[in-house]
Amino acid sequence: MKKAIVLFLALSLLVVAAALPAAASQAGKLLIWADAVRTPVLKTAAESFTREYKIPVDIVEVPFGDIRGKLATAGPAGEGPDIVVGPHDWLGELVANGLIAPIDLGSEKSKFVPVTVEAFTYNNKLYGLPYAMEAIALIYNKKMVPTPPKTFEELIAMARKLTDKKQGTYGYMLPGADAYHSYPIISAFGGYIFGRDAGGNFNPKDVGLDSPGAVKGARFIERLIKEGVQPRGADYNTMANLFKEGKLGMMITGPWEIANARAARINYGVARIPAIEGKKPRPFVGVQGFMVSAHSKNVVLANEFLKGFVATKDVMLALYKQDPRIPAYKPALEAVDDNPDLKAFAASASDGQPMPSIPEMSAVWGAYNDKLSLILNGEQTPDKAMKDLAAQVRKAIEGKK
Repeated sequence: MKKAIVLFLALSLLVVAAALPAAASQAGKLLIWADAVRTPVLKTAAESFTREYKIPVDIVEVPFGDIRGKLATAGPAGEGPDIVVGPHDWLGELVANGLIAPIDLGSEKSKFVPVTVEAFTYNNKLYGLPYAMEAIALIYNKKMVPTPPKTFEELIAMARKLTDKKQGTYGYMLPGADAYHSYPIISAFGGYIFGRDAGGNFNPKDVGLDSPGAVKGARFIERLIKEGVQPRGADYNTMANLFKEGKLGMMITGPWEIANARAARINYGVARIPAIEGKKPRPFVGVQGFMVSAHSKNVVLANEFLKGFVATKDVMLALYKQDPRIPAYKPALEAVDDNPDLKAFAASASDGQPMPSIPEMSAVWGAYNDKLSLILNGEQTPDKAMKDLAAQVRKAIEGKK
């Protein structure tokens, strides 16, 4: 019955669509904007969809960084696509500006990793079909750390034994003044950036950067510096280079460093971020997915394409092979379960929280990094720095109204 309805809808519009160019959403013809990485896989899915429903699908390659901006101007003007590919942290802005439409996955929803569905949910409505996720985890040099620590106290003990500044070797390192990489420590103590409102959305009026948990997490970061576990002044490049040189036992970062470790012939492993005082650190999770334009003339067809031809094991695995991010679709994730790196990063992501998807996050990153720098350099106490940070973010948000 469902297929018959879709076919009827498509055939009734196909005559109109056939005579029109593919520059914008047209009734009876799907238009997808995707970047160069995803386009080849989507073309294969589109061919299958066209064979079954006799509906043409055009895929226009748009640079990833341009998709959001182009949608904001082209969509309302009737010149935009039916489907776009992008990260979940665009969500708040796109929904607020009326640029994307809710989608209904029905029973298929249970086939996706829960945190990825959460990431694309706004006002209790799902606005995207997730396909990939990523989060940071503990990456360790097996020559220096044969078995990864399960708690941060174990990590601290190991790091002390491995650190020899005269030899230039270190046991543990985190990019110092980096809000993204330090957030798991803040979150382990119950700290947060934005709370949630009654609808489950991130609430810019609830800034938690000076909450007791956030302050306690900042104190823990200061402790790592004072005890010599975290080298003062260490930045991302220092951390990554030392690991490639075999002079760093453990670091917390993402899957993008795996290729570098392999190229350097480091015998590495990946594990969950160790527990802190019995609590799981909750790293930020970034999710990529497919969204339907609110200005699409083919919302039903677009949903059918996503549910029936993108949300399949073969297509999701093809997307993974094209760009090896952790699959959000459980059947695809299970199919690559023999990859220990991916399995460990997936476990870390499952512990995590979606990165806040509201525009107010732009007021956080720079200010947060600056305050972390003051803490790490001993220029401000954690209590003072986090209090000032929260006040600065609140003021910036209020000023944008």
